[in-house]
Amino acid sequence: MGLLVEGKWNHKDPRRANDSGEFVRVRSSFRDIIGAGDNRFAAEPDRYHLFVNAGCPWAYRTLLYRSIKGLQDVIGISYTEAAMGAEGWTFGAEPEPMLNASYIHNIYSLADASFTGRTTVPVLWDKQTKTIVNNESADIIRMLNSCFDEFDGVNQQDYYPAKLAGEIDELNDEIYNNVNNGVYRCGFAQSQTAYDQAFDRLFATLDKLDERLSKQRFLFGDIITETDWRLFATLVRFDAAYYGQFRCNRNRLIDFEFLWPYTRDLFRQPGVAETVDLEAIKGIYYGGRPPGIIPRGPDIDFSAPPH
Repeated sequence: MGLLVEGKWNHKDPRRANDSGEFVRVRSSFRDIIGAGDNRFAAEPDRYHLFVNAGCPWAYRTLLYRSIKGLQDVIGISYTEAAMGAEGWTFGAEPEPMLNASYIHNIYSLADASFTGRTTVPVLWDKQTKTIVNNESADIIRMLNSCFDEFDGVNQQDYYPAKLAGEIDELNDEIYNNVNNGVYRCGFAQSQTAYDQAFDRLFATLDKLDERLSKQRFLFGDIITETDWRLFATLVRFDAAYYGQFRCNRNRLIDFEFLWPYTRDLFRQPGVAETVDLEAIKGIYYGGRPPGIIPRGPDIDFSAPPH
């Protein structure tokens, strides 16, 4: 993938595994919050812009929230091409028009000319101060959930209700460690032991969630919460990418009695279907690796009615 070193692109890809061969994810670098006490980043329409990749599950969270919250007229968006190139995420033959950027790393350099680190998506950009507000998807979806509710046309449904906040955070952590990041710990493992441990934790958690959903429609009952959307971002990619490319192949999603109809139920919610791009999903997991052949299957019908 490469990274920036003091603002200059470096093609070398440092090892992202510990001594046991376990994949280690790098922490996000920009963590400012819209509406924080210093009021540096106020909630204003047409001030912020998202840079995303439609296939990336982390960027997808923000793309999804922008759609389900009805923020299309409040926050702009730009997409990279599906697969990475020699300089990471690229905007293709023509530069991204707002910042005239050819690569995501150009945007990081505009925010900090001496930035050192990985240049990931999503990126939440402030057009007023010309900098990156945040590049951590978990932070961004919390902001999109509530910061812009006062504006016309925005869906005011709260996916992080205060009465469930502690329980949501706890289940988020379990799902992140074992499922959201767990599929990557399988796919990028550098030892058999690391892979086996990640694999076992992944499917033990999926089995646990399947059992939980045998008793209720969503993870916290009859309401959809942030935890459902964070899980959905992984599940909607599972059979198309993780089952094959990341060796998460004990079961397909469609083999789970309750997780599969649950995923279809979420897919049918307003604003969701148009955010799911299976070709982009397959593009980032297969198109960026030699020989770059995109699989034609599987044929997945998320629109089928859940039972």
